[in-house]
Amino acid sequence: MNKAISGFSKLSKEEKIQWIANQYFSTPIEAVALLKNYWNTDEKIQKLHDEFIENTITNFYIPLGVAPNFLINEKFSTIPMAIEESSVVAAAAKAAIFWSTRGGFKATVLNTEKIGQVHFIYKGDASKLNAFFSHIKSKFYDETESITTNMQKRGGGILDLILNDKTHLMPNYFQLHATFETKDSMGANFINSCLEQFAKTLKEEASHYNLFNEEEKDIEVVMSILSNYVPNCIVRAEVSCPLADLREKQIPNPEEFAQKFIQAVQIAEIEPYRAVTHNKGIMNGVDAVVLATGNDFRAVEAGIHAYASRNGQYSSLSHAKIENGVFSFWLEIPLALGTVGGLTSLHPLVKLSLEMLENPSARELMQFVAVAGLAQNFAALRSLTTTGIQEGHMKMHLNNIINQFEATDEERVSIQKYFKKNAISHSAVETYIISLRN
Repeated sequence: MNKAISGFSKLSKEEKIQWIANQYFSTPIEAVALLKNYWNTDEKIQKLHDEFIENTITNFYIPLGVAPNFLINEKFSTIPMAIEESSVVAAAAKAAIFWSTRGGFKATVLNTEKIGQVHFIYKGDASKLNAFFSHIKSKFYDETESITTNMQKRGGGILDLILNDKTHLMPNYFQLHATFETKDSMGANFINSCLEQFAKTLKEEASHYNLFNEEEKDIEVVMSILSNYVPNCIVRAEVSCPLADLREKQIPNPEEFAQKFIQAVQIAEIEPYRAVTHNKGIMNGVDAVVLATGNDFRAVEAGIHAYASRNGQYSSLSHAKIENGVFSFWLEIPLALGTVGGLTSLHPLVKLSLEMLENPSARELMQFVAVAGLAQNFAALRSLTTTGIQEGHMKMHLNNIINQFEATDEERVSIQKYFKKNAISHSAVETYIISLRN
Protein backbone atom coordinates (compact mmCIF):
# COMPACT_ATOMS: atom_id res chain seq x y z
CA MET A 1 0.00 0.00 0.00
CA ASN A 2 1.44 3.39 -0.96
CA LYS A 3 -1.42 5.83 -0.38
CA ALA A 4 -3.78 6.82 2.42
CA ILE A 5 -7.38 5.61 2.55
CA SER A 6 -10.10 8.22 2.89
CA GLY A 7 -13.21 7.69 5.00
CA PHE A 8 -12.13 4.40 6.55
CA SER A 9 -14.12 4.98 9.75
CA LYS A 10 -17.31 5.36 7.68
CA LEU A 11 -16.97 1.91 6.13
CA SER A 12 -19.02 -0.94 7.53
CA LYS A 13 -17.27 -3.53 9.67
CA GLU A 14 -17.34 -6.02 6.77
CA GLU A 15 -15.91 -3.44 4.38
CA LYS A 16 -13.08 -2.58 6.79
CA ILE A 17 -12.17 -6.25 7.15
CA GLN A 18 -12.25 -6.86 3.40
CA TRP A 19 -10.07 -3.81 2.73
CA ILE A 20 -7.48 -4.87 5.35
CA ALA A 21 -7.48 -8.47 4.12
CA ASN A 22 -6.97 -7.45 0.52
CA GLN A 23 -4.32 -4.83 1.32
CA TYR A 24 -2.10 -6.71 3.72
CA PHE A 25 -2.54 -10.48 3.49
CA SER A 26 -1.36 -12.98 0.90
CA THR A 27 -4.36 -15.19 1.77
CA PRO A 28 -7.24 -12.73 2.31
CA ILE A 29 -9.90 -15.42 2.73
CA GLU A 30 -7.96 -17.02 5.59
CA ALA A 31 -7.35 -13.64 7.25
CA VAL A 32 -11.08 -12.83 7.17
CA ALA A 33 -11.95 -16.27 8.54
CA LEU A 34 -9.51 -15.86 11.44
CA LEU A 35 -10.91 -12.45 12.38
CA LYS A 36 -14.49 -13.73 12.29
CA ASN A 37 -13.56 -16.82 14.29
CA TYR A 38 -13.03 -14.54 17.29
CA TRP A 39 -16.42 -12.86 17.05
CA ASN A 40 -18.92 -13.64 19.78
CA THR A 41 -21.76 -15.85 18.57
CA ASP A 42 -24.18 -13.69 20.58
CA GLU A 43 -24.80 -10.74 18.23
CA LYS A 44 -25.85 -8.47 21.09
CA ILE A 45 -22.61 -9.07 23.01
CA GLN A 46 -20.55 -8.64 19.84
CA LYS A 47 -22.27 -5.33 19.05
CA LEU A 48 -21.45 -4.17 22.58
CA HIS A 49 -17.77 -4.99 22.06
CA ASP A 50 -17.76 -3.40 18.61
CA GLU A 51 -18.86 -0.09 20.12
CA PHE A 52 -16.21 0.11 22.85
CA ILE A 53 -13.73 1.63 20.36
CA GLU A 54 -13.64 2.87 16.78
CA ASN A 55 -12.76 0.68 13.78
CA THR A 56 -13.34 -2.61 15.63
CA ILE A 57 -12.72 -5.65 13.45
CA THR A 58 -12.68 -8.47 16.01
CA ASN A 59 -12.04 -9.36 19.65
CA PHE A 60 -8.54 -9.92 21.00
CA TYR A 61 -8.61 -12.62 23.65
CA ILE A 62 -6.62 -12.49 26.89
CA PRO A 63 -7.15 -15.31 29.41
CA LEU A 64 -9.19 -14.50 32.50
CA GLY A 65 -7.91 -16.59 35.39
CA VAL A 66 -8.55 -16.65 39.12
CA ALA A 67 -6.29 -16.82 42.15
CA PRO A 68 -8.22 -18.23 45.14
CA ASN A 69 -7.44 -18.41 48.86
CA PHE A 70 -6.49 -14.77 49.40
CA LEU A 71 -7.01 -14.00 53.09
CA ILE A 72 -7.33 -10.21 53.15
CA ASN A 73 -8.25 -8.38 56.34
CA GLU A 74 -9.43 -11.71 57.80
CA LYS A 75 -11.75 -12.52 54.90
CA PHE A 76 -11.13 -15.00 52.06
CA SER A 77 -11.47 -13.80 48.47
CA THR A 78 -10.86 -15.12 44.97
CA ILE A 79 -9.17 -12.54 42.76
CA PRO A 80 -9.84 -12.37 38.97
CA MET A 81 -6.77 -11.73 36.80
CA ALA A 82 -6.72 -11.00 33.06
CA ILE A 83 -3.21 -11.63 31.74
CA GLU A 84 -1.34 -13.59 29.07
CA GLU A 85 1.91 -14.29 30.96
CA SER A 86 1.96 -17.98 31.83
CA SER A 87 3.21 -18.02 35.43
CA VAL A 88 1.50 -14.98 36.96
CA VAL A 89 -1.79 -16.47 38.17
CA ALA A 90 -0.07 -19.60 39.48
CA ALA A 91 2.46 -17.49 41.40
CA ALA A 92 -0.25 -15.28 42.91
CA ALA A 93 -2.29 -18.31 43.97
CA LYS A 94 0.79 -19.89 45.54
CA ALA A 95 1.57 -16.72 47.49
CA ALA A 96 -2.07 -16.55 48.62
CA ILE A 97 -1.89 -20.09 50.03
CA PHE A 98 1.45 -19.38 51.71
CA TRP A 99 0.17 -16.32 53.58
CA SER A 100 -3.30 -17.72 54.31
CA THR A 101 -1.78 -19.82 57.11
CA ARG A 102 0.44 -16.99 58.38
CA GLY A 103 -2.11 -14.31 59.16
CA GLY A 104 -3.00 -13.30 55.62
CA PHE A 105 -2.70 -9.92 53.94
CA LYS A 106 -3.56 -6.62 55.56
CA ALA A 107 -4.69 -3.78 53.30
CA THR A 108 -5.43 -0.16 54.16
CA VAL A 109 -6.46 2.80 52.02
CA LEU A 110 -4.47 5.80 53.24
CA ASN A 111 -6.09 8.47 51.05
CA THR A 112 -8.26 8.83 47.93
CA GLU A 113 -7.47 12.33 46.68
CA LYS A 114 -7.33 12.81 42.89
CA ILE A 115 -5.88 15.71 40.92
CA GLY A 116 -6.65 17.84 37.88
CA GLN A 117 -5.07 20.99 36.50
CA VAL A 118 -5.84 23.93 34.25
CA HIS A 119 -2.57 24.97 32.59
CA PHE A 120 -2.50 28.58 31.44
CA ILE A 121 -0.27 31.45 30.31
CA TYR A 122 -0.55 34.80 32.09
CA LYS A 123 1.68 37.70 31.09
CA GLY A 124 1.66 40.15 33.92
CA ASP A 125 2.12 40.89 37.60
CA ALA A 126 1.94 37.64 39.63
CA SER A 127 0.76 39.48 42.76
CA LYS A 128 -2.23 40.83 40.79
CA LEU A 129 -3.04 37.28 39.60
CA ASN A 130 -2.96 36.03 43.18
CA ALA A 131 -5.33 38.79 44.29
CA PHE A 132 -7.60 38.05 41.32
CA PHE A 133 -7.67 34.32 42.16
CA SER A 134 -8.60 34.99 45.80
CA HIS A 135 -11.30 37.39 44.65
CA ILE A 136 -13.03 34.92 42.30
CA LYS A 137 -12.24 31.55 43.95
CA SER A 138 -15.80 31.00 45.14
CA LYS A 139 -17.06 31.41 41.57
CA PHE A 140 -15.16 28.31 40.47
CA TYR A 141 -17.27 26.30 42.92
CA ASP A 142 -20.51 28.12 42.08
CA GLU A 143 -20.16 27.66 38.33
CA THR A 144 -19.42 23.93 38.57
CA GLU A 145 -22.36 23.22 40.86
CA SER A 146 -24.42 21.60 38.10
CA ILE A 147 -21.53 19.18 37.52
CA THR A 148 -20.76 18.42 41.16
CA THR A 149 -24.29 18.08 42.62
CA ASN A 150 -24.65 14.32 42.13
CA MET A 151 -21.07 13.65 43.19
CA GLN A 152 -21.61 15.68 46.35
CA LYS A 153 -24.67 13.57 47.17
CA ARG A 154 -22.38 10.50 47.15
CA GLY A 155 -19.91 12.24 49.46
CA GLY A 156 -17.49 13.44 46.78
CA GLY A 157 -16.75 16.63 44.92
CA ILE A 158 -14.09 19.32 44.71
CA LEU A 159 -11.82 19.25 47.75
CA ASP A 160 -9.69 22.32 47.05
CA LEU A 161 -8.44 24.63 44.34
CA ILE A 162 -5.15 26.51 44.47
CA LEU A 163 -3.12 28.73 42.14
CA ASN A 164 0.39 27.51 41.34
CA ASP A 165 3.09 29.81 39.98
CA LYS A 166 5.34 27.73 37.67
CA THR A 167 7.16 30.61 36.03
CA HIS A 168 10.50 29.32 37.38
CA LEU A 169 10.03 26.32 35.06
CA MET A 170 8.53 28.06 32.02
CA PRO A 171 7.90 31.74 31.27
CA ASN A 172 4.41 32.99 32.21
CA TYR A 173 3.21 29.46 33.14
CA PHE A 174 0.60 29.09 35.90
CA GLN A 175 -1.80 26.36 37.03
CA LEU A 176 -5.13 25.99 38.69
CA HIS A 177 -4.41 22.85 40.73
CA ALA A 178 -7.58 21.10 41.89
CA THR A 179 -8.08 18.11 44.17
CA PHE A 180 -11.14 15.88 44.05
CA GLU A 181 -12.91 13.01 45.81
CA THR A 182 -14.78 10.85 43.30
CA LYS A 183 -15.93 7.99 45.59
CA ASP A 184 -16.59 4.77 43.60
CA SER A 185 -16.01 6.41 40.21
CA MET A 186 -12.54 6.64 38.71
CA GLY A 187 -13.74 10.17 37.98
CA ALA A 188 -11.94 11.11 34.76
CA ASN A 189 -15.01 12.57 33.02
CA PHE A 190 -16.18 14.31 36.18
CA ILE A 191 -12.76 15.87 36.82
CA ASN A 192 -12.24 16.96 33.22
CA SER A 193 -15.72 18.52 33.07
CA CYS A 194 -14.97 20.53 36.21
CA LEU A 195 -11.60 21.62 34.85
CA GLU A 196 -13.03 22.82 31.55
CA GLN A 197 -15.59 24.90 33.44
CA PHE A 198 -12.79 26.30 35.64
CA ALA A 199 -11.00 27.36 32.45
CA LYS A 200 -14.09 29.14 31.11
CA THR A 201 -14.63 30.91 34.43
CA LEU A 202 -10.97 31.92 34.58
CA LYS A 203 -10.98 33.52 31.13
CA GLU A 204 -14.37 35.16 31.53
CA GLU A 205 -13.61 36.70 34.92
CA ALA A 206 -10.14 37.84 33.81
CA SER A 207 -11.55 39.57 30.73
CA HIS A 208 -13.38 42.14 32.85
CA TYR A 209 -11.24 42.31 35.99
CA ASN A 210 -10.61 46.01 36.43
CA LEU A 211 -7.17 45.70 38.03
CA PHE A 212 -5.73 43.84 35.02
CA ASN A 213 -4.32 45.71 32.05
CA GLU A 214 -5.29 44.51 28.57
CA GLU A 215 -2.43 42.03 28.29
CA GLU A 216 -3.17 40.59 31.75
CA LYS A 217 -6.82 40.16 30.85
CA ASP A 218 -5.83 38.00 27.88
CA ILE A 219 -5.18 34.74 29.75
CA GLU A 220 -4.37 31.85 27.41
CA VAL A 221 -5.61 28.45 28.58
CA VAL A 222 -3.30 25.80 27.15
CA MET A 223 -5.21 22.74 28.38
CA SER A 224 -7.47 21.44 31.13
CA ILE A 225 -6.88 17.80 32.11
CA LEU A 226 -6.78 15.41 35.04
CA SER A 227 -3.46 13.99 36.22
CA ASN A 228 -2.82 10.26 36.39
CA TYR A 229 -0.21 10.96 39.05
CA VAL A 230 -2.12 10.62 42.32
CA PRO A 231 0.45 10.60 45.16
CA ASN A 232 -2.33 11.25 47.68
CA CYS A 233 -4.53 8.37 46.53
CA ILE A 234 -2.57 5.63 48.27
CA VAL A 235 -3.21 2.06 49.38
CA ARG A 236 -0.93 -0.06 51.57
CA ALA A 237 -0.72 -3.86 51.47
CA GLU A 238 1.40 -5.87 53.88
CA VAL A 239 2.20 -9.30 55.29
CA SER A 240 4.10 -10.25 58.42
CA CYS A 241 4.80 -13.24 60.61
CA PRO A 242 7.36 -14.51 63.13
CA LEU A 243 10.55 -15.58 61.39
CA ALA A 244 10.07 -19.22 62.36
CA ASP A 245 6.68 -19.29 60.59
CA LEU A 246 8.35 -18.73 57.22
CA ARG A 247 9.60 -22.32 57.27
CA GLU A 248 8.39 -24.58 54.45
CA LYS A 249 9.87 -27.13 52.04
CA GLN A 250 11.74 -24.48 50.02
CA ILE A 251 12.64 -22.47 53.15
CA PRO A 252 14.40 -24.87 55.55
CA ASN A 253 16.25 -21.96 57.20
CA PRO A 254 13.75 -19.09 57.71
CA GLU A 255 16.25 -16.58 59.08
CA GLU A 256 18.67 -17.10 56.19
CA PHE A 257 15.77 -16.82 53.71
CA ALA A 258 14.48 -13.61 55.30
CA GLN A 259 17.90 -11.97 55.28
CA LYS A 260 18.44 -12.85 51.62
CA PHE A 261 14.90 -11.72 50.75
CA ILE A 262 15.51 -8.34 52.42
CA GLN A 263 18.81 -7.96 50.57
CA ALA A 264 16.98 -8.57 47.29
CA VAL A 265 14.49 -5.83 48.16
CA GLN A 266 17.29 -3.46 49.21
CA ILE A 267 19.03 -3.97 45.87
CA ALA A 268 15.81 -2.90 44.14
CA GLU A 269 15.66 0.14 46.41
CA ILE A 270 19.11 1.39 45.33
CA GLU A 271 19.64 -0.03 41.81
CA PRO A 272 17.28 1.29 39.10
CA TYR A 273 18.11 -1.52 36.64
CA ARG A 274 16.87 -4.04 39.18
CA ALA A 275 14.04 -1.79 40.43
CA VAL A 276 12.39 -1.67 37.00
CA THR A 277 12.17 -5.48 36.77
CA HIS A 278 11.26 -5.75 40.46
CA ASN A 279 8.36 -3.33 39.99
CA LYS A 280 7.35 -4.99 36.72
CA GLY A 281 6.70 -8.10 38.82
CA ILE A 282 4.44 -6.08 41.09
CA MET A 283 2.60 -4.73 38.04
CA ASN A 284 2.02 -8.29 36.78
CA GLY A 285 -0.41 -8.62 39.66
CA VAL A 286 -1.70 -5.05 39.65
CA ASP A 287 -2.42 -4.80 35.92
CA ALA A 288 -4.10 -8.21 35.77
CA VAL A 289 -6.72 -7.20 38.35
CA VAL A 290 -7.07 -3.67 36.97
CA LEU A 291 -7.75 -5.10 33.50
CA ALA A 292 -10.15 -7.77 34.77
CA THR A 293 -12.20 -5.09 36.56
CA GLY A 294 -12.43 -2.74 33.58
CA ASN A 295 -10.07 -0.05 34.84
CA ASP A 296 -7.38 1.87 32.96
CA PHE A 297 -4.13 -0.04 33.45
CA ARG A 298 -2.15 2.50 31.37
CA ALA A 299 -3.12 5.28 33.78
CA VAL A 300 -2.29 3.07 36.74
CA GLU A 301 1.10 2.14 35.25
CA ALA A 302 2.02 5.76 34.54
CA GLY A 303 1.03 6.93 38.02
CA ILE A 304 2.75 4.10 39.86
CA HIS A 305 6.03 4.44 37.97
CA ALA A 306 6.03 8.20 38.56
CA TYR A 307 5.51 7.45 42.26
CA ALA A 308 8.47 5.05 42.18
CA SER A 309 10.60 8.02 41.04
CA ARG A 310 9.23 10.58 43.49
CA ASN A 311 12.53 10.90 45.41
CA GLY A 312 14.60 11.63 42.31
CA GLN A 313 15.62 8.07 41.43
CA TYR A 314 13.52 5.15 40.27
CA SER A 315 13.24 2.72 43.18
CA SER A 316 11.43 -0.31 44.57
CA LEU A 317 7.74 0.03 45.40
CA SER A 318 7.99 -2.69 48.06
CA HIS A 319 10.02 -2.88 51.26
CA ALA A 320 10.95 -5.52 53.84
CA LYS A 321 12.42 -5.73 57.34
CA ILE A 322 13.01 -7.94 60.36
CA GLU A 323 12.11 -6.35 63.67
CA ASN A 324 11.85 -8.09 67.04
CA GLY A 325 11.92 -11.48 65.35
CA VAL A 326 9.08 -10.60 62.96
CA PHE A 327 9.44 -10.55 59.16
CA SER A 328 7.43 -7.81 57.40
CA PHE A 329 6.94 -7.12 53.71
CA TRP A 330 4.82 -4.27 52.35
CA LEU A 331 4.14 -1.82 49.56
CA GLU A 332 2.33 1.48 49.15
CA ILE A 333 1.11 2.46 45.70
CA PRO A 334 -1.12 5.16 44.21
CA LEU A 335 -4.29 3.78 42.58
CA ALA A 336 -7.12 5.76 41.01
CA LEU A 337 -9.80 3.12 40.37
CA GLY A 338 -13.52 2.94 39.85
CA THR A 339 -16.28 0.40 40.30
CA VAL A 340 -19.00 2.43 38.59
CA GLY A 341 -18.99 4.02 35.13
CA GLY A 342 -16.92 3.14 32.08
CA LEU A 343 -16.63 -0.55 31.26
CA THR A 344 -17.68 -1.57 34.77
CA SER A 345 -21.34 -1.36 33.82
CA LEU A 346 -20.95 -2.51 30.18
CA HIS A 347 -18.44 -5.34 29.77
CA PRO A 348 -20.06 -8.66 30.81
CA LEU A 349 -16.79 -10.15 32.11
CA VAL A 350 -15.93 -6.99 34.00
CA LYS A 351 -19.31 -7.19 35.73
CA LEU A 352 -18.65 -10.86 36.48
CA SER A 353 -15.20 -10.05 37.92
CA LEU A 354 -16.62 -7.36 40.18
CA GLU A 355 -19.38 -9.70 41.35
CA MET A 356 -16.71 -12.35 42.08
CA LEU A 357 -15.11 -9.74 44.35
CA GLU A 358 -18.54 -9.25 45.95
CA ASN A 359 -19.15 -5.87 44.29
CA PRO A 360 -16.43 -3.88 46.05
CA SER A 361 -16.32 -0.15 46.54
CA ALA A 362 -13.46 1.70 44.85
CA ARG A 363 -11.57 1.67 48.17
CA GLU A 364 -12.02 -2.09 48.50
CA LEU A 365 -10.89 -2.63 44.90
CA MET A 366 -7.75 -0.61 45.65
CA GLN A 367 -7.01 -3.12 48.41
CA PHE A 368 -7.52 -6.17 46.15
CA VAL A 369 -5.22 -4.70 43.51
CA ALA A 370 -2.46 -3.79 45.96
CA VAL A 371 -2.59 -7.24 47.56
CA ALA A 372 -2.31 -8.91 44.15
CA GLY A 373 0.78 -6.80 43.44
CA LEU A 374 2.39 -7.65 46.76
CA ALA A 375 1.59 -11.37 46.37
CA GLN A 376 3.16 -11.40 42.93
CA ASN A 377 6.26 -9.64 44.22
CA PHE A 378 6.60 -12.05 47.13
CA ALA A 379 6.26 -15.07 44.84
CA ALA A 380 8.93 -13.73 42.48
CA LEU A 381 11.39 -12.86 45.25
CA ARG A 382 10.85 -16.18 46.98
CA SER A 383 11.73 -17.98 43.74
CA LEU A 384 14.68 -15.70 42.98
CA THR A 385 16.22 -16.20 46.42
CA THR A 386 15.60 -19.97 46.59
CA THR A 387 15.20 -22.15 43.47
CA GLY A 388 15.58 -19.41 40.85
CA ILE A 389 12.87 -17.86 38.72
CA GLN A 390 13.15 -20.06 35.64
CA GLU A 391 12.23 -23.42 37.17
CA GLY A 392 8.64 -22.49 37.95
CA HIS A 393 8.23 -20.12 35.01
CA MET A 394 9.41 -22.64 32.42
CA LYS A 395 7.12 -25.34 33.80
CA MET A 396 4.20 -23.00 33.16
CA HIS A 397 5.65 -21.99 29.79
CA LEU A 398 5.99 -25.61 28.63
CA ASN A 399 2.38 -25.71 27.43
CA ASN A 400 2.95 -22.65 25.24
CA ILE A 401 5.98 -24.29 23.63
CA ILE A 402 4.06 -27.54 23.08
CA ASN A 403 1.22 -25.61 21.43
CA GLN A 404 3.64 -23.88 19.06
CA PHE A 405 4.59 -27.31 17.68
CA GLU A 406 0.94 -28.46 17.54
CA ALA A 407 1.74 -31.57 19.54
CA THR A 408 -0.77 -34.42 19.58
CA ASP A 409 -2.32 -35.60 22.85
CA GLU A 410 0.00 -38.62 22.86
CA GLU A 411 3.07 -36.44 22.25
CA ARG A 412 1.93 -33.99 24.96
CA VAL A 413 1.84 -36.75 27.61
CA SER A 414 5.31 -37.94 26.64
CA ILE A 415 6.75 -34.39 26.59
CA GLN A 416 5.36 -33.49 30.00
CA LYS A 417 6.64 -36.75 31.50
CA TYR A 418 10.12 -36.20 30.03
CA PHE A 419 10.43 -32.60 31.25
CA LYS A 420 9.45 -33.42 34.81
CA LYS A 421 13.07 -34.54 35.21
CA ASN A 422 14.84 -32.48 32.56
CA ALA A 423 15.56 -28.76 32.13
CA ILE A 424 13.01 -26.94 30.00
CA SER A 425 14.00 -24.65 27.14
CA HIS A 426 12.50 -23.97 23.74
CA SER A 427 15.36 -25.74 21.96
CA ALA A 428 15.22 -28.72 24.34
CA VAL A 429 11.50 -29.16 23.74
CA GLU A 430 11.99 -28.82 19.98
CA THR A 431 14.76 -31.43 19.99
CA TYR A 432 12.65 -33.85 22.03
CA ILE A 433 9.60 -33.42 19.76
CA ILE A 434 11.76 -34.07 16.66
CA SER A 435 13.11 -37.24 18.29
CA LEU A 436 9.55 -38.39 19.05
CA ARG A 437 8.39 -37.80 15.50
CA ASN A 438 11.42 -39.54 14.01
